[in-house]
Amino acid sequence: MTAPRYDVLAIGNAIVDVIADADDAFLEAQGLDKASMRLIDEAEAERLYGLMGPGREASGGSAGNTAAGLAAFGIKTAFIGQVADDQLGAIYRHDIRSLGVDFDTPARGDVGATARCLILVTADAQRTMNTFLGAAQQLSPDAIDLDAVRDAGILYLEGYLWDPEVPRAAMEAAIAAAREAGRKVAFTLSDTFCVDRHRDGFHRLLDEKKVDILFANEAELLAMTGESDFEAALASLSAKVPVLAVTRSEQGAVAVAGSERASVPAEPIERLVDTTGAGDLFAAGFLAGQARGLSLEASIRLGAIAAAEVIQHYGARPEADLKALAGDIL
Repeated sequence: MTAPRYDVLAIGNAIVDVIADADDAFLEAQGLDKASMRLIDEAEAERLYGLMGPGREASGGSAGNTAAGLAAFGIKTAFIGQVADDQLGAIYRHDIRSLGVDFDTPARGDVGATARCLILVTADAQRTMNTFLGAAQQLSPDAIDLDAVRDAGILYLEGYLWDPEVPRAAMEAAIAAAREAGRKVAFTLSDTFCVDRHRDGFHRLLDEKKVDILFANEAELLAMTGESDFEAALASLSAKVPVLAVTRSEQGAVAVAGSERASVPAEPIERLVDTTGAGDLFAAGFLAGQARGLSLEASIRLGAIAAAEVIQHYGARPEADLKALAGDIL
């Protein structure tokens, strides 16, 4: 097989994050479950935005954050996601390209407004996300550059994109193209509420052997399996996928590939600021290792390093030099 043009091609929701501090009382007053992600319409986005404190805007979206992290590790990366032909769409396009990620999905004028995620960060660094998907949910199969998918060593997909039917069809088309080309497919479960909405569909992907690398956090792992015990859940889900990588917050992370198992403690940090993007950057580090042909242990260490970097500042994109932090691992 010829060397791929991209090490990783990510497909996901192209979202601009608006991040603001909030307290528990504000979340309760708005009827919000802390640390959850809910989908909202444009009217609710405008209402909640008006009630939030001063915000910081940054291009985001789960798979987009992972793509940015991969590029920061020096991995050849592309991203596919739908933005509108508006100011936020232009901001998103400029930002992700400036990070070294190839992004060529044409902006459209018939898909409403570019998506935005209103992220409320409490003092314990937990983030509560309110997402207006807007143009992102109009990512159609026609927008998928199948030649680019076939020319990427790993196709990476986010579970959030499973919510709307149109992007779901786009992801199915991308998976089929990657499979036909003999490429690997990586998938992240994204969120416990996302798992609850699409558990059967996610299990179908695994049962049909369409996923090679699966990412989850501990809560998503338990939700996916219906188990209450971590080890039982890990054994159950790892039996269905070649590689399973699970994050456990302050307990670090564990990865399983058949009979092989690797685990790492959480990287030491100076100050916990914002957990937005921790899972996304863990995936970036792990995929960077896998793209370079590194061991399971080295890959999970890179994931822990990237996650530790991003939780020490606001926003879900790396600010430090990830290649330098990786040292001689990568």
